[in-house]
Amino acid sequence: MTDPAVDAPQTPTGSAPRGLDLDRLAAYLAVHRPELAGPLSARLIAGGKSNLTYLLRAGDREVVLRRPPLGHVLATAHDMTREFRVISALAPTAVPVPEALLLCADADVLGAPFYLMERVDGEVYRRREQTDALTAGQRRDLAMAMMDTLAGLHMVEPAAVGLADFGRPDGYLARQVRRWAGQLDRSRSRPLPGIDELRDALAGSVPEGANAGRIVHGDYRLDNLLAAVEPVAVRAVLDWEMATLGDPLADLGLLLTYWDVLGDSDSAEGNPVADGIGPRAGFPTGAELIDRYAGRSDVDVGPLHWHVALGCFKLAVICEGIHYRHTLGQTLGGGFDRIGEMVAPLVEHGLRAVKGN
Repeated sequence: MTDPAVDAPQTPTGSAPRGLDLDRLAAYLAVHRPELAGPLSARLIAGGKSNLTYLLRAGDREVVLRRPPLGHVLATAHDMTREFRVISALAPTAVPVPEALLLCADADVLGAPFYLMERVDGEVYRRREQTDALTAGQRRDLAMAMMDTLAGLHMVEPAAVGLADFGRPDGYLARQVRRWAGQLDRSRSRPLPGIDELRDALAGSVPEGANAGRIVHGDYRLDNLLAAVEPVAVRAVLDWEMATLGDPLADLGLLLTYWDVLGDSDSAEGNPVADGIGPRAGFPTGAELIDRYAGRSDVDVGPLHWHVALGCFKLAVICEGIHYRHTLGQTLGGGFDRIGEMVAPLVEHGLRAVKGN
């Protein structure tokens, strides 16, 4: 994984970014992956606002380590086993994923489960100065490659890659509403006007979900991809912590939430989640993205307003959880001070979307 923005320089064994104990990690690797045992150095890769991602150097080899965030971890929201399983299963498919190297479910090693994956060359496009450097053609091609990759993921037959039991497709959308409502209750630290109304409106209007049973990424967006632009290609899809079997329209609704709701908001400029994406940053419109997806998938896209509303609710809850961790001093890296500002506009747009407006 390549990302020019990092939180800290490489550190010698015994002196590591928060969340890593390099001595304990080296001892564990000596038994389970001796070729990676050390000497170890590491740095936190900036940008991720949920699970923590580190670039780990083991001798002359670089790999990537993923672990849950520090403190206030929402139940089931940071499952390393699910991430490791899904990228392992997708390895032989056309969906680009990093090679899975090692899963450690023993929380005694680093204080939480973690896994290692191969480093993939590419760039994570998350900041306006990055996307402004692209030509108009590159921005368009990158957006279309993003949609082609998502369509390819949704076309993978779960049973063919050993993921038939990866989730419960029946009732997926209703469970999503209940799940994020529960996460909201565990993340409340301040008044959030309208969010309960949005929750209730979603719960009272759940669509049938005719497309259920596909592999769903759960947080598909531009800055969860490693990409190249000469030529334009998606090198790897990252951050599979919310993957399951469900309705692919949930992925589309959340992508449109990032793209058209946050990306076209006054709060987008400089925001660590919304900066550099959407039509305001010179990319195609959300409608063009959906047209591209529909032309390469057998999924019936149908009306997406309910799924956008779900995306707004889900992202509002995630942002509130991150905001809460930030207030407790449990976030690493920069850009967290503005996450809480995103909750109110997400709720407002979600209320309009759930009513079909």
